[in-house]
Amino acid sequence: MKRSVLLVDDDRSFSSLAQAALAREGLPVRLARSLHEARAALEAEAPDVVVLDRRLPDGDGLDFLGVLRAQLPDAPVLMVTAHGDIQSAVEAIRAGAADYMAKPVELADLVLRVRRAFGEQSLRERLSRAEAELSGRRKLIAPHSPSMRQLLSALERIATTPRSPVLLLGPTGSGKEVLARHLHGLSHAGQAPFVHVNCAALPESVVESELFGHEKGAFTDARVARRGLVEAANGGTLFLDEVGELPLGLQAKLLTFLDSGNYRRVGSSSEETSVARVVAATNRDLQAEIRAGRFREDLWFRLSVFALHVPSLRERPEDVLPLAEALLAELSAEVGRKGAVLGALARERIRRYPFPGNVRELRNVLERALVLEPGPELELPVLEGRPEPVPGMRTPAGGPFLVPGNPIPMEELERRYARYVLEQLGGRRVEAAKALGLSYPTFLKRIED
Repeated sequence: MKRSVLLVDDDRSFSSLAQAALAREGLPVRLARSLHEARAALEAEAPDVVVLDRRLPDGDGLDFLGVLRAQLPDAPVLMVTAHGDIQSAVEAIRAGAADYMAKPVELADLVLRVRRAFGEQSLRERLSRAEAELSGRRKLIAPHSPSMRQLLSALERIATTPRSPVLLLGPTGSGKEVLARHLHGLSHAGQAPFVHVNCAALPESVVESELFGHEKGAFTDARVARRGLVEAANGGTLFLDEVGELPLGLQAKLLTFLDSGNYRRVGSSSEETSVARVVAATNRDLQAEIRAGRFREDLWFRLSVFALHVPSLRERPEDVLPLAEALLAELSAEVGRKGAVLGALARERIRRYPFPGNVRELRNVLERALVLEPGPELELPVLEGRPEPVPGMRTPAGGPFLVPGNPIPMEELERRYARYVLEQLGGRRVEAAKALGLSYPTFLKRIED
């Protein structure tokens, strides 16, 4: 995208030289030698950066600055004046100018400042796009089901106790991270940190250092001291996703931190303090993990002060279609496809499909449809009959994945399905993990249990 500059200055000599200097840098410049001409230029085309003289034949550029800020809130304005006193500079910055230059202006300095304004503008745009994407993926969509409304009501009450730990229990893809971020937003205002830790993705050899930090020389590769994620979350929320994957030794240290708020960096003899709230989440049956000796019972009791079950999508059918419509709107904005809607056939298929992968699977189905299905109305054929195979996946002779016999626990169902997908992909573990939407370490643990 080619950026443009509007230069508002009645000094013909300076404006002509400035226009030529900026044009040599590949920046198209439109000239306006009065506020009247500047208004006409704004009506014709919105510039990306404005260079504005203060003293103009028909008024004060500083007064016009308010008009620019209202019409072009994202366009930086660089004030230029022959009256380079400090008071003028202060007034301009207070009125919303991005920068201030006093005549005589060096052309090289003007080019540098315009370039810098474009760079800062591009950075803000990238951050805005990233924040929009992240907020879209993490935004809580108002539920219709009684079970989710009850859960949100509980989170609102819990938010009044900023240090109490919370344990979110529920199947993979049910939205536990979204709920953790919602609780964080209810509990903390402003810039309080939210630190997400995927416990399954941390190698056992470094997990303590990652969580609690280390001192210089604490181990072979510890060339400098480093703060841990517990410290980074101080004053905010530490979200321990898949907490059931933490090694037993770390579970004891986590318990100490939960009890007192104190911890020690690896290699340090002094205690540090963090007032982060711990929100833990898991899809595992922690009671079964306790019986198997893989999870500490005392940690369970400490974490489960507020233990909340997050229902699967099939347990709250009232939420499925509203979720689908909201996710479709967000995804359409992300992929740049406008006007896509759920057709009658897609709605019926969504109603019938059980969504074993929960909200994450629903999102993936809609994203795939936006990319592959032409036309304004989506039909979601992937939900009809057997699921469409992942690219490279063999179609089994015996039909789709089936679970015969009596109902089995969800954890066992997920384990069998992970192995089934691995078999269909010819043993390619990385591809199977991607197809299931799991991190590679989590996938390995899933199939090896």
